[in-house]
Amino acid sequence: MAHKFEKIFAANIDKLAEITEFVEECADHFGLEAKQKFGLLVALEEAFVNICSYAYPNHDGMVEFACDADADADSFVMEISDSGSPFNVLSLPDPDISMDIEDRDIGGLGVYFIRRMTDKVSYRRKNDQNVLKLVLNRTS
Repeated sequence: MAHKFEKIFAANIDKLAEITEFVEECADHFGLEAKQKFGLLVALEEAFVNICSYAYPNHDGMVEFACDADADADSFVMEISDSGSPFNVLSLPDPDISMDIEDRDIGGLGVYFIRRMTDKVSYRRKNDQNVLKLVLNRTS
């Protein structure tokens, strides 16, 4: 990837298809394999839906997506930033997936998928923004 790809979208679930298309183009440009791209898109959808549902409870907001390679071009990096309510989605525990679906609490699978579909995920609060960083390592 020669340069960083960045785009800002309204934090509105109706933008999901447009965001998915943008991230797919970035992943294709970097050369992610189909399985990795699928995992990235699952993680992206889970993160974006959480932002749409919880980050801006009293007003409309925006979400920025930035895609790039790491310094060695060995990993695809996507950062999702919003200026909504401070919340570290990674602070949530993984759900108990050993329980029957009927016995589990509602929710929690989204964060589980984000963790499992990426090679590394981190959260930070920077300049009054939530920044979720997803990393997928090059497999070849």
